[in-house]
Amino acid sequence: MARAGMERWRDRVALVTGASGGIGASVARALVQQGLKVVGCARTVGNIEELAAECKSAGYPGTLIPYRCDLANEEDILSMFSAIRSQHSGVDICINNAGLARPDSLLSGSTSGWKAMFNVNVLALSICTREAYQSMKERNVDDGHIININSMSGHRVIPQSVTHFYSATKYAVTALTEGLRQELREAQTHIRATCLKPEDVAETVIYVLSTPPHVQIGDIQMRPTEQVT
Repeated sequence: MARAGMERWRDRVALVTGASGGIGASVARALVQQGLKVVGCARTVGNIEELAAECKSAGYPGTLIPYRCDLANEEDILSMFSAIRSQHSGVDICINNAGLARPDSLLSGSTSGWKAMFNVNVLALSICTREAYQSMKERNVDDGHIININSMSGHRVIPQSVTHFYSATKYAVTALTEGLRQELREAQTHIRATCLKPEDVAETVIYVLSTPPHVQIGDIQMRPTEQVT
């Protein structure tokens, strides 16, 4: 059922990273149900292709478009945005959901593990944000939305050594979202930035997108979980 306030997004384009399972798949499905064209990306797209077929069979008004992209590779990200530009005009909503956690502690973790987490959790998110904003700007889209799916690990450091570097990358997401909000305000645009933490992210994404364009929701935390995500 279409949610009130979502009508303006019908047939517009949303990018969801990490859409092959979990939160990303749930968000992609929810957006397709609301009539959006959703580009769902991941390193492997088999699960996304299955979800796209399910959405089509269910008769949802939107479309899920699988796209293979290694978010640790900037060239892959830039190629994806170029393809979206040529095939679908551009991105109106960017949902940075992809995240990577590795059990690499600060005292004995591998540099390769740290780099892998930083590349996906911080750099890929920042590159997608930049490219999404430029896509909106060049098309004079002034009501776009950038949503960063974060974690409670971006607001607390728990006494488990294998989570500490991961937590640092998620604190970075908190800072990046606030910095983005400030830069968007300085640019005098109505494009919005929001940071979300589990649970029930898919429903919360729809709620945030359904709010009027002049309403800014900067940060939402759902706390009833002790799991590290």
